[in-house]
Amino acid sequence: MRVRILAAGKPALAYAKSGVEEYLKRLGRYGSYDLEYLKAGDSETVSAALLERSSGNFRIAMDERGEGLATQAWADKFAALEMRGDVKAVSFLIGASDGHTPELRKTCDAVWCLSKLTMQHELALVVLLEQLYRVATLRRGEPYHR
Repeated sequence: MRVRILAAGKPALAYAKSGVEEYLKRLGRYGSYDLEYLKAGDSETVSAALLERSSGNFRIAMDERGEGLATQAWADKFAALEMRGDVKAVSFLIGASDGHTPELRKTCDAVWCLSKLTMQHELALVVLLEQLYRVATLRRGEPYHR
């Protein structure tokens, strides 16, 4: 199953750039993980672009109002998605700095949160990639997750 991460705006902060590079490099051993940056803008414009770019994929919006899941639950949900014959790609959507529109949240197949705290979107991207890496290692029985 292909995993796509669609994010508004490229990271500008050094720690975010470094974290993104590190986790994308690590994830390369575990399958197809693609990161695509969209032009930053207001929530209406970015949400429309995210929906367009993720068309045909199982969409998961990352939003503080979403369902909070433990790492094992993420791994279980990934396993369930892989067992479905109709899901070839999953897209994680990280919106503009002012968040997703209500329409995007309604259109997505799932809305998950990384934390109930409001999180700067560059940090959210790094946290998302780290959790995807953690899930990949957990599913392979590797010690990173513990």
